[in-house]
Amino acid sequence: MTSESARRGEPVSLAAALASFTDLWSPRIVTAVNDYDVRVAKVEGEHVWHVHDHTDEFFLVLEGELTIALRESAGERTVVLPKGSVYTVPRGTEHKPSAPGGAAILLFEPTGTLTVGDRHDEVPAHVDTTTGHDLD
Repeated sequence: MTSESARRGEPVSLAAALASFTDLWSPRIVTAVNDYDVRVAKVEGEHVWHVHDHTDEFFLVLEGELTIALRESAGERTVVLPKGSVYTVPRGTEHKPSAPGGAAILLFEPTGTLTVGDRHDEVPAHVDTTTGHDLD
């Protein structure tokens, strides 16, 4: 199964897509909608503080729980997303996702968007700086 399958009009099982890789913080592109990638990722621990200057970032938690720390004009706050929850980080908002117990997430981002945004802190070794990988 590849993301090319989805482009040819074949269904993509999210469970099968997630089962096809083990890398953390390394999203796979499962399909595209207009100029947006639909990506799935396995996550655990902390990502990196980063900002997407020109695009919002949509999160859907498929498994586990995701926490997103936000630095906003009113100060810092944290949103907690249990399984089945969605949240959109507005463009220009510094944020840092984390999943201490592990999670599986689905993201919508414009094709070519880096996982670490336009500006970011130093990227730790466990975070993949990518625009998404095709499914194997």
